[in-house]
Amino acid sequence: MCARWWFKVADPRVLAPYRALLASRLQSQLAYRRSFALDVFGAVGIGLLEFAEVYVIFANISILGGLDFAGVALLFALANIAFSLADMTVGHLDALPTYIRTGLLDAFLLRPLSVLGQLVTSDVQLRRLGRTAVAVVILAVALPASDIDWRAETVYLLILTPIAGAAIFAALFVLAAAAQFWLVDGAELTSAFTYGGSYAASYPTSIFTMPVRVLFTFVIPAAFTAYLPTLLILGIPGPPDTPVWLGWLTPVAAAVAWVVALLAWRLGLRHYTGTGS
Repeated sequence: MCARWWFKVADPRVLAPYRALLASRLQSQLAYRRSFALDVFGAVGIGLLEFAEVYVIFANISILGGLDFAGVALLFALANIAFSLADMTVGHLDALPTYIRTGLLDAFLLRPLSVLGQLVTSDVQLRRLGRTAVAVVILAVALPASDIDWRAETVYLLILTPIAGAAIFAALFVLAAAAQFWLVDGAELTSAFTYGGSYAASYPTSIFTMPVRVLFTFVIPAAFTAYLPTLLILGIPGPPDTPVWLGWLTPVAAAVAWVVALLAWRLGLRHYTGTGS
């Protein structure tokens, strides 16, 4: 069954409609260059303001959660690269309550294509790359400023962490969208877990109280997106209740998150009965 599914997905004829949807959306965003440039500039400003909060914190302290400024900057950069990539590709799924309320989702159901695939390719926001660019610059500055023992495993973690972290955040967006099939205009509630998870991922998890630490490690795997891999990169032992070796399980956390998200999406779509129009 897995082999048949893989060959079906790999078939260019299956992917062609999604490529067409994605290409038309990207072309529409780039058609108005000044507007697009302003959007990117706004995303850059948001990224800088968020990092300014970290800078202000370290104006009063020298260590936060066992990490110095360079370490927290590294953590912030990895978390923000991962989240901005996920936000760019699937962040628009938080508009699903509007689609359900207006009946627009029914139009997606009429097409012989995956509903989730249509939603993902319907609106990819390139302006989010501004936030990604800020995080990449911070990463480029933080790496030489940090005391890192450069080995093959370190390079592996630096490449893997943003990719696996983006997969985790993307799964959270899909899971939050699936919850909308049961909630009544619950976008604000689910945003507390998606965007709240992004905020928690930008700081050492060890600074939180135990219940919050458990929530953002084992329920919402925000700690796997940057904090635990950062400890491995810097060679710093983690808190007693969060061993540092968990950072190697980031791809596993991403896979589990996607399994849960896709199961929830499938159940939610079956639960949906339409607007009656």
